[in-house]
Amino acid sequence: MLEVSIEKTLGNFTLQSSFTSGNGVLGILGSSGCGKSMTLKCVAGLYAPDKGTIRLNGKELFNTETKVNVLPRHRNIGYVFQNYALFPHLTVYKNIAYGVRHPDKTKRHELVTEMISKMQLGGHEKQYPSQLSGGQQQRVALARTLITEPELLLLDEPFSALDSHVKQILEKELLSVIKKNFHGIVLLVTHNIEEAYRLCDRILVFDRGKSVQIGEKQEIIRFPATISAARITGCKNFFEVKIIGEEDGFVRLNSEGICLRAVKNNTKLLPKMMAGIRAHDLKISSKSINEPNTFECRVIDKIEGIFSTTIIIYCQGKTLQAEIPNNDSFLLTVPIEQIQKLWLQIPEEKIFLMSSEQDHRYTSC
Repeated sequence: MLEVSIEKTLGNFTLQSSFTSGNGVLGILGSSGCGKSMTLKCVAGLYAPDKGTIRLNGKELFNTETKVNVLPRHRNIGYVFQNYALFPHLTVYKNIAYGVRHPDKTKRHELVTEMISKMQLGGHEKQYPSQLSGGQQQRVALARTLITEPELLLLDEPFSALDSHVKQILEKELLSVIKKNFHGIVLLVTHNIEEAYRLCDRILVFDRGKSVQIGEKQEIIRFPATISAARITGCKNFFEVKIIGEEDGFVRLNSEGICLRAVKNNTKLLPKMMAGIRAHDLKISSKSINEPNTFECRVIDKIEGIFSTTIIIYCQGKTLQAEIPNNDSFLLTVPIEQIQKLWLQIPEEKIFLMSSEQDHRYTSC
């Protein structure tokens, strides 16, 4: 178990990071400059927090009250940097061997050879980093880290330096390597929600230096706790709402004269809240829809993508974004000015409710 509760100020930026994580992959998700990498560096001992505690499997690594600050090399933490930080003048074999502290040369050679085999780097032992592909460099960096048998593995945006067309292949490789060869705690920093969802078991959302929400990845997507968490996970549609009633597992909402109905969940209800719905959950039709939360609307713009198109909709005084597959709608073939009456449905089971305040507290799950 990793337990972190720290504060660190650098210039005008203050990090307030508080979370716990067990075995598995915890994704630390947030925009650039929100404190994700700084959190890793504090955990690794590269930065000293101004105050707080860090514990790993019951061992105190940092504590301002007891003045404990274990040196990075004694924390038994593996760190794979964003640019891999391989030694350019050392071969693959020597880069991996650099992490081995075993005094017996024969045993050291066995460990390195075994790790090269595990990482499928056979035949590259005598090559230098500049002679390797991005994926091979990543595996060398991971091998150099895992050979030290760390209790905690830190991955700082491991795919940011790779071309998009090979990312998903390497993501799958990395996940397979980690699951086969490492059974401890993994923290993976990313600013990409899809990457976090594919690779991680749980997600911790950061915003402006603060922990916003932590939980199972499905829960973070389905029920973001704050507006910040919703935006970071890709939601684009929000309504200010008043709670006007509850009935049979549903909540009745009023948003500036628009009446909506939403499925009730465990979210604490307040008189005024924010409601959100994701663009891909909105439904648009040229025929009247006999469902709750259905309104007339008009399309005011289209933004074409490779696989889907974003439709900008004006509905009941609000501008919303819907996302539809490129092979799945008449809207994509008809010019905007020729589109007559349309109907928008906001599915009641897809609406989620949040506090209307920018609350940076999180719920641990």
